[in-house]
Parts: sequence; C-alpha cells; structure tokens
Amino acid sequence: MNAAYQFVTGPLAWAAWGIFLLGSAYRLISMYQLAKAKDPTAIAYMSWHFSLRSIINWLIPFNALGWRKSPAMTIATFAFHACLFLTPIFLVAHVLLWDQAFGVSYATIPDGAADIMTLVVIAACLYFAGRRLVQPEVRYITTPQDWLALIIVLAPFLTGFLAYHQAIDYDAMIILHVVAGEIMLAAIPFTRLSHMVFAVFTRAYMGSEFGGVRHARDW
Repeated sequence: MNAAYQFVTGPLAWAAWGIFLLGSAYRLISMYQLAKAKDPTAIAYMSWHFSLRSIINWLIPFNALGWRKSPAMTIATFAFHACLFLTPIFLVAHVLLWDQAFGVSYATIPDGAADIMTLVVIAACLYFAGRRLVQPEVRYITTPQDWLALIIVLAPFLTGFLAYHQAIDYDAMIILHVVAGEIMLAAIPFTRLSHMVFAVFTRAYMGSEFGGVRHARDW
C-alpha cells in the first residue's frame, strides 16, 4: 500500500501535471490558430477595456441577466466554483504536500470549513445532475461528456470526504482520492472541464464584440 501511495503521489502526479500544463498550452495555441484562420478580424477588435468589463460583471452574483433569471442555479454555480477552487488550494493536507515537495507554505483553512466546502461541492454536483435529469430543456442538450465531467469533478471531493472521515478503508480511499484528483487535473484540457482554461478568453471575446462592435452590454 505504501508503494502504491508513493507512486500516485510521485510519478503519477508529475504525469498528471504535465498532461494538464502541456495539454492546456496545446489547446490554447490551437484554438488561437483556429480563431485566427476562421475569423482574423476577431483578434483585431479584442479590447482590454471591454474584456475586463465583461469578466468583472459576470463575476458578480446576480449582476448578469442570466444569473437573475435562475436564482437557484446562480447560487449553486457560485458556491460550487468558489469551493471547488478554494478547498484544494487551501486545505491543510494539500499545503503540507506543497511544503514537503517544494518548501512552499501559506495560510490554510480550518479542516471544519474545508469539510463544509467539500459538502457544498458534492451537493452542487447532485443539484447539477438532478437539473440535467428533471429540466427538459437541459436534458435535451445533455451529452455523455457532460455526465463524465460531473463524475470527474465529484470523485476527488467524495473520496476525500470519505478518506478524511475514515468511513471506508482509509489507505484505499486516500489512494483513490489522489488518483481521482489527478484524473481531474489531466482531463481539464480535453473534456468539458476545459472551460476552466477557456472561460476567461471566451468572456473577453464576447465582451469585446458586444462593447466594441455592437456598443452594448453582454451581461
């Protein structure tokens, strides 16, 4: 079991990070080249002012019309993304790993708070799944890729929660947790999760088009 843990936290972790970084760079470069080839004028009217204006306004809960139309979805989305990013970054156990590997240490969140934030992510995933099953307009456009992305995101948080509370065999669960996290990291550039990489550029494009070309707001 110790050998398996050393493998998943060593070579497998490096492989996951390599796939994530190289895959993300490849996707960004290829998407830029595709945009330049299909619509070269789009690059010309990209504007820092309108890009940042759009990004900032979409980051404010209930500020955009789309957020106001679906209050439950808005709350779930903002809570989900906040906890999704903050929990793994500031979890005590994860910061200790960074410290051991690279000598990097920083402030952490209490385990109790991380526990609650983990439950928020799990609950949000269940809400998104239920929405895809219950709402006809969402169910119609749902693809296997959407379900795969949801499972990939849910897995590291669920296994981490079970490992922390030792609900099932701890050694096996902690290895599953690490592997699930690495699968999620490696999958980001190549699945629906790629919006984590592309979202800011998509929003910048939309903001520039609406603000600089249509002279309108996009929120």
